[in-house]
Amino acid sequence: MDHETDIVIAGGGLSGLSAALTAAEYGLRAILLEKMPFPGGAGLFPEGSLGIGTRYQNQKGITTTTDQVFARVMEFHHWRCNASVIRALLNESGETIDWLVDHGVRIEGIRTMFPPEKSLQVWHIFEGRGARLVKILSGHIKERGVPLLTKTPAKKLLVDGRGAVTGVDAVDADGHTIRITGRAVIIATGGFASNKEMLKKYVPDVSTPGMAKLMYRGPAVDGRMGDGINLALSAGAALAGMGTLAGNSPYLDNEPAIRQFSGPNHMKQMRCALSQPFLWVNKHGDRFYNESFGSVFSDVYNAMTANGGLMWSIFDDAMRRSMVDNGPLTPFNAIVVPGQKMTALDEGIEKGIASGFAFKADTIEELAGKIGIRPQKLRETIETVNRYADGKHDPDFSRRPEHLVKFDTMQGPYYALKGLRAFFLTLGGVQVNTRMQALDEKGEAIPGLYVTGQDMGGLYDSTYDLLAEGSASSFALSSGRIAVKSIKEATR
Repeated sequence: MDHETDIVIAGGGLSGLSAALTAAEYGLRAILLEKMPFPGGAGLFPEGSLGIGTRYQNQKGITTTTDQVFARVMEFHHWRCNASVIRALLNESGETIDWLVDHGVRIEGIRTMFPPEKSLQVWHIFEGRGARLVKILSGHIKERGVPLLTKTPAKKLLVDGRGAVTGVDAVDADGHTIRITGRAVIIATGGFASNKEMLKKYVPDVSTPGMAKLMYRGPAVDGRMGDGINLALSAGAALAGMGTLAGNSPYLDNEPAIRQFSGPNHMKQMRCALSQPFLWVNKHGDRFYNESFGSVFSDVYNAMTANGGLMWSIFDDAMRRSMVDNGPLTPFNAIVVPGQKMTALDEGIEKGIASGFAFKADTIEELAGKIGIRPQKLRETIETVNRYADGKHDPDFSRRPEHLVKFDTMQGPYYALKGLRAFFLTLGGVQVNTRMQALDEKGEAIPGLYVTGQDMGGLYDSTYDLLAEGSASSFALSSGRIAVKSIKEATR
């Protein structure tokens, strides 16, 4: 069966959904293809998104400017990224948030992983998180009559004799080939986070010898197999940043890691306990990171990578009781926050011991033996931290004084939680320009081919930029809108 339209959109995540709705609003015909039985993909999970200069920020007296965010982002990436595209996406971010609000998305608030003096105050938290956002966008698309074909992946790009992309061949749920032609194709398939072969080929962190296991913190059913990137390659597209992941650490050594993010309370609270600023040690029993910044998951990922990919979070029984009765000292994203009592923690510890990622012992030496650290070394590390707690000063890593909590070295029990690295997105993909057009190896735009979301590459240097909180979802949503605007302008 053949179809003719204006825009073919391959992928129904955040960038594909935003592109489809924008196309309808611009009076362009679009067909949205999604390989999974439902739309949303990884867009079902974000807590919020970056926006600059939004109406919500103005109401709250937040005066962050695009210049400020751009300067911070470029400093973070050492300018080893596509500065022009990043600027275009940041410029669009505030309008994108306001556009979502106009379509019924509610903002719960502005949240941050950082102290006020460091935060850019740009992370807009969605009511109902990504799942509600996807539901709202999908509903508007349906109301406007945009065809959404699920279980229908794009399999081949149609390219004419001039090298212009003119459509796709897709395969429907019954195995029938569908040819869809149009003015342009937008690739929005979300990267290659669940493609093990592509990860091994492109990402050094996945296969480095001697490194502890790297977990994937993604949905149990995930269609992100690099389909869009490989389609673009078939049309001569160039790649950038393929080795870059959005590292998200630490996570308990328990898979699937997504259960610690969106599963039962005991798993969420155990993951929060793992990142508390009591004591973190590497496999040798040495501290390796400023535990006060355990919420800065991209920095934690980097520090753990430099220490073999493994950490142990150590606490005593008084610290356990404090988490249960008073809540954590530092948050786990916006999932478990200070002041929220961790009443399911004891259940989590019990189940963690049975599963092998939590350990409990009556003495420090016994605990060290259970986790493979020299007993005297662990005791020395704890006694050192206790001296720092007495003086309320950490001369090694500058942990905040209020987080220098003293261990009871005489009376147990003591606990250890095993943490590994995880990642939730691939950040490499196709090189694009500010119009979201795919570029070839010569830096020339490939006619008719646009790339969005996590199929774009070159927007991050070596890791995810958590200072610009919510950038991945923001770039996905905004790139979909920019691509459609570019197509509209090109067809005037």
